[in-house]
Amino acid sequence: MTDEQYRAYRDTAEDGYAKEIAESGLLAWPDAVEKASEDFGRMLPDGLATPDNYLRTAYDDGAEVGLLWLKIDTRSDGRRAFVADVSVREELRRRGYGEAIMTAAEALGRDLGAGTIALNVFGHNTGARALYEGLGYETTSVQMRKRL
Repeated sequence: MTDEQYRAYRDTAEDGYAKEIAESGLLAWPDAVEKASEDFGRMLPDGLATPDNYLRTAYDDGAEVGLLWLKIDTRSDGRRAFVADVSVREELRRRGYGEAIMTAAEALGRDLGAGTIALNVFGHNTGARALYEGLGYETTSVQMRKRL
């Protein structure tokens, strides 16, 4: 990902993340905006230069089709890859790009010494959940709520 691509990503990513948080019912809009800003600031304090964070743009025949943000951390049981963000341009979804980006994320994680790869997905994102399950990802926790 170039600096210009990163700036464009940051211009929209926090807002998109806040919308997902609010849509899930986890937080009200003002709190979701604050959480998104705090999370991005904490996770990418130095933007593209933040250590152990790998932001990549996905291409098909020279055209941008999506992106990947992979974070590597070390825990007591070894190195772990975490998919902080993955996206495919809306008009190009359901064409195999998501699967290709996730496969590339796994390869990058392995190359960086990770023994596992993890991610979070909002419950209402059934398309992404189906993709991840189809790729062999297992549910490790579930948050539930009920409106009163």
